[in-house]
Amino acid sequence: MTQQTRDEVDGLLPHDEFRAVGDAIVGNIEQVIEGKTATVQLALAVLLAEGHLLIEDVPGVGKTKLAKALARSIDCSVRRIQFTPDLLPSDVTGVSVYNQETHDFEFRPGAVFANLVVGDEINRASPKTQSALLECMEERQVTVDGVTYPLQTPFMVVATQNPIEMEGTYPLPEAQRDRFTARIAMGYPDAGAELAMLDGHGATDPLESLRPVSDASTVSRLITHVRQIHVADAVKRYAVELVTATREAPDLRLGASPRATLQLLRTARAVAALEGRDYVLPDDLQVLAVPVLAHRIIPTADAHLARRTTDTIVSDLVHRLPLPLPQERRRSSYDTRPATNKGRAPYEPRRA
Repeated sequence: MTQQTRDEVDGLLPHDEFRAVGDAIVGNIEQVIEGKTATVQLALAVLLAEGHLLIEDVPGVGKTKLAKALARSIDCSVRRIQFTPDLLPSDVTGVSVYNQETHDFEFRPGAVFANLVVGDEINRASPKTQSALLECMEERQVTVDGVTYPLQTPFMVVATQNPIEMEGTYPLPEAQRDRFTARIAMGYPDAGAELAMLDGHGATDPLESLRPVSDASTVSRLITHVRQIHVADAVKRYAVELVTATREAPDLRLGASPRATLQLLRTARAVAALEGRDYVLPDDLQVLAVPVLAHRIIPTADAHLARRTTDTIVSDLVHRLPLPLPQERRRSSYDTRPATNKGRAPYEPRRA
């Protein structure tokens, strides 16, 4: 049985097709975002992991452009919400309006009813309005006046926010931050990328000419593929150990939640698929630890006074925690597979 036939039987896309679509989306976004390949790839991985993305950085570094470029690269329904202090929860979720002709209430969907929702400067809205996204992001549904309305599939929230030290911002509550799969920062571009930006963005906005390179149905197929990426037991244990370490770290008064463990593995599956693998490596978890875990944890007062950021704390935990041994080295302790499987790549699923 060939690899492609086996993939079709398992419900997976051929790896070449998956990577081609992923590379096309990343390349399309990079027409707008210069020199940020890793950031763009992570944003796509979060989409394929059925998660939500928080982009936090200072103004003017391309947070909204990244969100818009991702939205325009996929031919699906897109809505943008400009979060302001006077924005109401009903503007996000929708509202029931009385129809004088039918003498009944009709539901008018809010901006969240789309495949991809861009929430611009989410921390400029009040906590009450921010909390309107809680049910949407976790349960992919909206409940208004006792009636539940399902959201579209796929569904993703890409929110941008300025650092909380800036004026006119409200820090996101812990429950809200925990629903974002990953938090990324754009950072300033290097000199070469900024020069290229001056050439490419000088006369026209590249967003205006950006065209979709995929659609919602294709993205749904990619998501189905990602769900079936193999994760070895040793890698699962390593993910649990990594998250547990945040709960026991002396520098933290709040560690990562079980939801963080689930989203860490889901995103690792997406990263593995985008790299052409059908199995997850411990290295994937190491790379994703900071963007997936750091925004969910809270440092102690002493750590804050010592200027130890959550990114630094998680990075230190990753370096201190030993990597799991490859399966073949641990064979004598728990592996009951026949010896004919010996020699395959560590953490790789068995082949029929």
